[in-house]
Amino acid sequence: MFQFLSQTRYPAAMTVTATPAEMRARALTDLRMGLPVVLDGAHPMLVFAVETLTPARFAAAVADPSACLVVTDWRAQTLKTPVYDGDITRLALPKDADLTWARAMADPTLDLRHPLKGPFQPIRDGDAAPARAGIVLAKSAHLLPAVIVTRGTLADPSLTRVSLPDAVPAGMDDVASAALPMEASEAGRLSIFRPTAGGEEHYAIEIGDPDRSKPVLVRLHSACFTGDVLGSLKCDCGPQLRGALAQMGAEGSGILLYLNQEGRGIGLANKMRAYALQAQGFDTVEANHRLGFQDDERNFELGSDILRKLGVGQVRLMTNNPAKIERLSKAGIDVVERIPLHIAPSAHNAGYLDTKSKKSGHLL
Repeated sequence: MFQFLSQTRYPAAMTVTATPAEMRARALTDLRMGLPVVLDGAHPMLVFAVETLTPARFAAAVADPSACLVVTDWRAQTLKTPVYDGDITRLALPKDADLTWARAMADPTLDLRHPLKGPFQPIRDGDAAPARAGIVLAKSAHLLPAVIVTRGTLADPSLTRVSLPDAVPAGMDDVASAALPMEASEAGRLSIFRPTAGGEEHYAIEIGDPDRSKPVLVRLHSACFTGDVLGSLKCDCGPQLRGALAQMGAEGSGILLYLNQEGRGIGLANKMRAYALQAQGFDTVEANHRLGFQDDERNFELGSDILRKLGVGQVRLMTNNPAKIERLSKAGIDVVERIPLHIAPSAHNAGYLDTKSKKSGHLL
């Protein structure tokens, strides 16, 4: 018996290599922990997220003369510095720059504490693509969109390396599904979808047994921890969630997609920063812009991916947001009808709803 075992042949050892999507997911985790990421290419560059830098790593980041600070065009407008690279600007680091200065440049909630940060020296020559990719990665990691980019030719080989095309989101996989009786309907079902590039999972909540041969009543609902869970009075998210489920229950069927894109895609921490800015008198859109984000950083194409996996091609969409209709339609989902969600304003959210209507085009 022992002789037989000793002669047993096993397959040769297999080489396990991380895919580009897996390397990107690793890069996001590294940035959140304060580690730099190497952007591969003919001239490798190191990217450091300003929010998570330590003093020692800041010193390492700025040691190379090529180091520059990168912020978005929106943040540059607040800082009153020119924008030469379209949606971002690269700024030379002052000789006396320290981590306190860099964080004040990145975080508008510190503007009142550190009002004077200039003068600034924008960089106009050289390739801006690595800087832009660094901002994309910082946003995807739900960090403040501010990075330090420097030459990475001598980077430690243990650091995560991604190529420029990999600094973009990938697709999604369906993971698990089970029956779930709910208040809206005892005939409920919850399915979990996971991005192939890592990140938060997204959920499909089915009410009843929607007939896929007809337009399905659908709601794309972005996660709102403060509204959905805590019952925040600052927004209309909680009432919209409960209202959509109640209407699906009343009609006997429907699908609610719960997309984990907190704070219009900027993450809960940045959402709280936006709330702090709103307390200073800025509205929702202005607060996002001061943070360096677009009005809305969400990816509604996630919803079209999930709907196709569920076998849904035509929908009656419950929304007040025309952008959702446009984005779903462009992604190949036929929106045959818009079902409005009417939520009565209150003393706490009247200004928020007014901004949604006037600046974001919501039909309220």
